[in-house]
Amino acid sequence: MNPVIIESIDHEGRGIAHADGKVIFIEGALTGERVTYSSYRKKNNYEQAKVEQILKQSFMRVQPKCPVFGVCGGCSMQHLEPRAQVAIKQRVLEDNLQRIGKVKPEVVLPPIYGQAWAYRQRARLSVRHVLKKNKTLVGFREQNGKYVADMQHCEILTPKIAGLLPLLGELNEKFTARDILPQIEVAVGEHVDVLVLRILAALTPSDEALIREFADTHHVQFWTQTKGPETVVPFYPLDAPQLSYSLPEFAITMPFAPTEFTQVNSDMNRLMVSRAMRLLKPQTDECIADFFCGLGNFTLPIARSGAQVLGIEGSDALVKRARQNAEYNGLDKNSLSLRGRGGVGVEYRAMNLFEMDETALAKLGHFDKWLVDPPRDGAIELMRSITPEIAPQRIVYVSCSPSTLARDAEVLVHAKGYTLKAAGVMNMFPQTSHVESIALFELNR
Repeated sequence: MNPVIIESIDHEGRGIAHADGKVIFIEGALTGERVTYSSYRKKNNYEQAKVEQILKQSFMRVQPKCPVFGVCGGCSMQHLEPRAQVAIKQRVLEDNLQRIGKVKPEVVLPPIYGQAWAYRQRARLSVRHVLKKNKTLVGFREQNGKYVADMQHCEILTPKIAGLLPLLGELNEKFTARDILPQIEVAVGEHVDVLVLRILAALTPSDEALIREFADTHHVQFWTQTKGPETVVPFYPLDAPQLSYSLPEFAITMPFAPTEFTQVNSDMNRLMVSRAMRLLKPQTDECIADFFCGLGNFTLPIARSGAQVLGIEGSDALVKRARQNAEYNGLDKNSLSLRGRGGVGVEYRAMNLFEMDETALAKLGHFDKWLVDPPRDGAIELMRSITPEIAPQRIVYVSCSPSTLARDAEVLVHAKGYTLKAAGVMNMFPQTSHVESIALFELNR
């Protein structure tokens, strides 16, 4: 295979080169490098490949910290210097905005950084007994998705959980049946580490005793899940502290259940919420909507400013949790009334925001500002439903997908009369190609 020069890096962290009239996506290659490669998938106009030999090395290349990097599918950028990772993510965001949305921010916000390692507090780990290895593997799946990576440690999980991976494998080996536990979901809070065991068959008394012993030895709490999310229940110990995270800047503590969505990186979440509030600038006389509000991660900081806020979420269960969190933090209607403050601080409503239309949005009324934090699918129907009568003056859009942010930005800027005032990345997932970003739109008057 003839060597190629890597021209750039794509949104998945793969090097991009051209050869024989095709685009070649090469895993493990960096911009400016001269490499040889081996293709594992060939199409008419592109190939997917892995780097074989690096003939000329980039100055941005660093030694991966993890021994199974390149095999494990959990990370794709450990070979790239951390600040260079962020620079690439910023370029991915700007390229998507320009190419898909045909927009350009007036200001590129400085990126938000957090710690590069040991940050991940949420994870879904696969469990599999491997006959050829005569042991159980616990960890992320390999890049091909078929097998579980043979990992003794993980550099992006919190240190305690990372150190438990081989021990959890040993625990599974002691169970009455080795195939009853396909998955472990991890949720790390400020006062407790929770492991949710996905159980396919009833545990025997000896299995239960093993789990209790493990929990006592390693100071974790086990929950079990036998079927759907509604079957997730605490198992042992039952008197463990509640899962929670905090937003000290806003004097907020947020309890949550292990399978409820929270950000995987609590330090970065604090920085993200702080930036969102600075961009939104909530005022005491304003009424603000928080779309895709989840359990209130942005809603409660907005309410703490004194603004009235309506949180809207598609999940009834999350709306219930959000109401509980508002009450827990003294930001529900009754608490505010007791303190003599006017109006309702926080209200929540369950709505399917993916089926939003102009009529449904108009029924919600006019809001001064919006905070929008959708999943990867974005918020296209919500954006399309904006009419002049209910258009907010300011929209802060938090995104986990640059492509859907760019698509929605095109609607806001080219069809709804907004200007993209600012946009930037937040490195929520270091060592991975995942791009978290935030954008500020203002209505043209």
